[in-house]
Order: sequence, then C-alpha cells, then structure tokens
Amino acid sequence: MTDAQSLDAAHAAMTTHPEDEAARLRYYARLADGMLYLVLEEEAVGSNIRPVVLDLDEGSVVLAYDSEERMGAATDAPVPYAELPGRVIAAQLAGQNVALGINLGLGEAEFLVAPEALSWLSQTLEHSPVDVSARPVSFEVPHGLPASLMQAIEGKLTRAGGLAQAALLVAVRYDDGRQGHMLAFVGAAPGAQTALTRAASEALTFSGVEAGEMDVTFLDIGDAAGRAAAERMARVAHRFDMPEPAVTEPPKPAAPGMDPTKPPKLR
Repeated sequence: MTDAQSLDAAHAAMTTHPEDEAARLRYYARLADGMLYLVLEEEAVGSNIRPVVLDLDEGSVVLAYDSEERMGAATDAPVPYAELPGRVIAAQLAGQNVALGINLGLGEAEFLVAPEALSWLSQTLEHSPVDVSARPVSFEVPHGLPASLMQAIEGKLTRAGGLAQAALLVAVRYDDGRQGHMLAFVGAAPGAQTALTRAASEALTFSGVEAGEMDVTFLDIGDAAGRAAAERMARVAHRFDMPEPAVTEPPKPAAPGMDPTKPPKLR
C-alpha cells in the first residue's frame, strides 16, 4: 500500500467515525510517517524553503499533497515543491499559527490540520522513552492487548523493514514486582536501536491505549545470553516478522529537509 493509499484509508475511517479517537490517532500516525509534497513559492535554495501560504477563512494555510499526481491535479501547472516526511513538516510549522492543508482543492481526502494539532503532533513525536533498570524474571503470553495496538505495532514494523530480523511481544514480570509488556527486537542492525525504539513508542502512543506502557529491549542472537533470552521469549511471544529491506536505487543528492541533521527552514 502506498503512502497515499494508507493515508486515504485512515482518512476514510476517521471521517466515517468522527467520534472514534483511535481512528483519529491512526490518521495522524500515517500523516507523520508518510511523504508529503509541500507546495513552494519558489525553488528551494539550500535548506531554505518558502511554502505557499494562503489566507483562508480558517486562517493561514500551507498546502501539501500525499502524491505527486494529486498535487498536479490541484495546481494545473508545474509548481516548485519539497518532498518531505509529514513529521518534518509538522515540526517546522509547529508554533507558527499556520494550518496544514492536505489535498485541498481536490474534493477527496481533504483535511485541514489546525495549528494546535500540528503543535500536538510535533510534541507527541518528540516524546523520549525512559530507561528502566528492573530485571525481567519471567515471560508469559501477552493477553488483553487491544487490536489497535497490535495493528499499530505491525504497521510501524512493516515500515522498518531491514532494521531487525523480528520483534517478540511478551508479557513480562520484573524483579521489583512490576508487570507489563515488552517488545524485544531480534538481530537489530547496527545503529538502528534509536529508530526502532521510537517506532515502538509511537505505536503505543498512536494506538489510543491510555496510560499504556511497553518496554523495549534488543537481543543479540550472536551472543549466548541474547540467544537464550530470545529462545525463552519465543516460546510465549507474539512474533512480528520484519520484511527484508526494499531494493533501492543508487543514492541521489538529498532534497531539502531529507537530512535529519539539517532540517529545512520554512520561511
């Protein structure tokens, strides 16, 4: 499923059931993860980009589309644009009192992300996991987890293909008496721990589970202790197999905003 199709499905569910908080959160999760085409005033110069800003009844709005085809259909002529992850656009627009118009002018999958919603989304995506020091003493079959959480984890891990071999979800009991759930990544690629931890944290956040906790750990199956732990967990775990990485084209020059160490400057 393409980013646009995934966002369409989430939009349809959200608008069909406006009272469903979980459906609304799934839309924002897809919006953050997907690529958007941000319409610009002029071609980008270095990391400086100037999005088109419209003054509508709702206030100032910048325009973004979830596919190049939809952007072309809405603008009727070639326009300068920047292809950016939704999370990058949200972070740069947060606090600027400007809304983000998704697919405006098309009559399908249109949505206006209000300024306060952009700020909320940006703050939510910045949430940092907390380290825990308690030691696991037993693992059990995970029970009672809502379908929304399982779907959120599966969706996040599908997008993280190649960063690990698999993930094991178990119920866990710690030596300090605390109980909860743990997601263990098996065979994580070097340098992938931060991205995988963030993916797990966001899956929990956007699943709509209130006051939920899910610890994350990493198992090195090349190590005897890691292999033994993986075998113990695998007996009771819900296993998520992660897809092989997609074959990519030779790298091209990075577009503005695609280097996470050099976010774009929206002016």
